Amino acid sequence: MTANTSDTAPTTRSWGQILEPYISFVGPMAMIIVILAFMGVVEPARYFRTSNLNQILLDAALYMPMAMAMTFVITQRGIDLSIGSVAALSGIVMAFLIKQYGFSAPVAVLIALCLGALMGLINGLVITRLKVPDLIGTLAMDLVYRGIALVLAKGLVLARFPELITEIGRGQSLVYLPTPVVIGLVTMIIGYVVLTRTHFGRYTIAIGSSPEASEMTGIGVDRHRVYAYVFMGTMAALAGVMLTGKLNAIQATSAPYFNLHVIAAVVVGGTSLFGGRASIVGSLAGVLLLSMMINALVTLRIEFFWQSVASGAVIILSVALYTWLQKKDRDGGAGLSASLATARTSKTVRLAAVILAALFVLVVLGALSAGEVRPSG
Repeated sequence: MTANTSDTAPTTRSWGQILEPYISFVGPMAMIIVILAFMGVVEPARYFRTSNLNQILLDAALYMPMAMAMTFVITQRGIDLSIGSVAALSGIVMAFLIKQYGFSAPVAVLIALCLGALMGLINGLVITRLKVPDLIGTLAMDLVYRGIALVLAKGLVLARFPELITEIGRGQSLVYLPTPVVIGLVTMIIGYVVLTRTHFGRYTIAIGSSPEASEMTGIGVDRHRVYAYVFMGTMAALAGVMLTGKLNAIQATSAPYFNLHVIAAVVVGGTSLFGGRASIVGSLAGVLLLSMMINALVTLRIEFFWQSVASGAVIILSVALYTWLQKKDRDGGAGLSASLATARTSKTVRLAAVILAALFVLVVLGALSAGEVRPSG
């Protein structure tokens, strides 16, 4: 009897299918290598000195706990836009307890973490009990928490804290790494273990893949979503403590761009905004990438506001790449060029050309009709 060779023939996989399990790490690492190579040519002396590399690690460490927790939130198809206000309010409360009420630093830090957990719980209940969409609910609570911080601080900048606080924010540990870097890496390790070795991690991915199917299998979807937001609030409060120690000061307007930076790092690291796919290692690589990119912009003396432009561009490119890879492997697409060469895309390109042409004509007409420029003031 002859064997059926069709059963034993190896199945060929596309390069996208082969790369997909590793893309969350390979993608950010490739961009990190590009940044290193570019800065090695343009500004090697300033960028690669020890003090600057140490600064990159310190900047990245501040976002590691939040990126780890945000990975769980986004994997469950959620989002949290309140983390900057949570960090600021937790830091303000901790500062007042120490400066005005004489609390010991360890107790004040623990209270700040519990306050962050409480704010995360409120976010979760607003979303699951009041059925407010994550985007609107956390954006509204961001305004609430920031407003409370402004009321409490009354415009004051609270500064000069005990050694424990500054040690958390910028100290040097015994393992030849800054203390905040050690704290950030420990939270990342904890997040990796929770995601890959516990029921909570498996439920997180299942909920993101299909909330309805998870509910039918007996998983408490709303309960686990609340847990994720409590986790997020606690890590945001930890970041607030670290920020206070790093600056040795805190004010109500601190941490305005935390949500942008953290979401960018998580998305760049391969966690899907549509849920069901997570990578703690990828989030760590995303944090490092963004910190290196922003540091490179500063080293090149590029204006601060371009940092937001760069972060937004990285988010768009990363989401587009991961979405295209998923669609290609699922639908058997012929490639990026084929997906762009469609009738719908051609119409969009023509529309963009018309808008750009109109903009150019209006600018030219405005320049021709412009009068004498008068100094302001």
